[in-house]
Amino acid sequence: MKIIIAGCGKIGTSVLANLAQEGHDVVAVDNKNEVITELTNVYDVMGVCGNAVDCGTLEEAGVSNCGMFVAMTDSDELNMLSCFIAKKMGAQNTIARIRNPEYNDSSLGFMRQHLELSMSINPELRAAIELYNILKFPTAIKIETFSRRSLEMVEYKLAEDSELAGRNILEIRKKYDAKFLICCVQRGEEVYIPGGMFTLEAGDKIGLTASQSEMQKLMKELKIHRRQAKNILILGGSKTAFYLAKMLENSGGTVKIIEQDEKRCLELTSDLPSATIIHGNGVQQELLMEEGLSECDAFVALTGIDEENILISIFANMQNVPKTIVKINRDELVSMAQKIGIESIVSPKTITSNILVQYARALENSSGSAVETLYKIFDGKAEALEFIISSESSLTGVMLKDIRLKPNILIGGIMRGRKTIIPSGTDMILPGDRVIVISSNNRLNDILDILK
Repeated sequence: MKIIIAGCGKIGTSVLANLAQEGHDVVAVDNKNEVITELTNVYDVMGVCGNAVDCGTLEEAGVSNCGMFVAMTDSDELNMLSCFIAKKMGAQNTIARIRNPEYNDSSLGFMRQHLELSMSINPELRAAIELYNILKFPTAIKIETFSRRSLEMVEYKLAEDSELAGRNILEIRKKYDAKFLICCVQRGEEVYIPGGMFTLEAGDKIGLTASQSEMQKLMKELKIHRRQAKNILILGGSKTAFYLAKMLENSGGTVKIIEQDEKRCLELTSDLPSATIIHGNGVQQELLMEEGLSECDAFVALTGIDEENILISIFANMQNVPKTIVKINRDELVSMAQKIGIESIVSPKTITSNILVQYARALENSSGSAVETLYKIFDGKAEALEFIISSESSLTGVMLKDIRLKPNILIGGIMRGRKTIIPSGTDMILPGDRVIVISSNNRLNDILDILK
């Protein structure tokens, strides 16, 4: 499919790289010639230098026959206008990055309708939702949700004294009452889709699927359940911090934000009357201690500098803060941060790329049981995908044990109406089901791609 990416900053470049890797015919549009030169040298993409709202630029990029036009510039208004023009010039689907909190749900819906947007995406809001999910369940490194939170996938690292270490998957399923599935394991650099005889080891990072209630039940059985973080210290007053603080306030949390820019502090004070806003440099350890770092339930580093977020989070860990979460956008820093003990990492650009890869795969197979949700998991070495099963699917009415799956694929959950099923060999897939598939080393566009 031909895809045009207009605006190639950090997030736009990440989206471009992932879609190019998926095999799409990608065209980059940016008003900086040096950006276009670098992108065309590094990635297998075409490039056009120019303004994203200029008809000549869009015509040169081939907008009239593109399947997907994505506007990712720093300006919400420019993104919306370029999508509107692209649609009028023949683009089949248009997606705009819209970040400003002032565009509330009602006005956003109005604009989407009249600008004929296929989708709007707010990376900062999406990142805040991911942060909020982790803070609700601090035991987890990361949480992905499916089917309107009916089923969760939790990434969790086994401690040295974990009850799961040294046991195989079948033993574990028999030992605990909770209904769950261990569907993915990362050991060092390797990722496994485990069979029943796979034995876990201390230090493994595992992916668990279960309903919300069953996940909490399991964590209590394992004696690792921790209550929701309520007293939160946030470093950096970004848009992500604003969205997160709003969510935490609405759920009864206590929020304190440290921000260096005085003007931004005044804006946050006006917009977040229940939060405590501190004007100061959060890199100063004395200030962090004065503001209660060692007494908080969780510390969230959200400055615009990845290295600063990492260093201050290390200091927070040294103060025995129960939960530390870090925003990191540069891929090369993620693995380094993990090696020095930072486990929960959130990346707005990765979240955005996942959503757009999911959307592109769904467009490629809009007539079948196409991708509804997609997450890159375990450092991008595996994927968790949600499919809605059509009535024509050949998978329906067949016991799972009789379905011949490709290697490194596992069915991790089935949602049938309000019922969540952790599948066994005797379960069946029925029309209308939402099916979660965990996959490593496979590119799945349709549910039938799981078959040998």
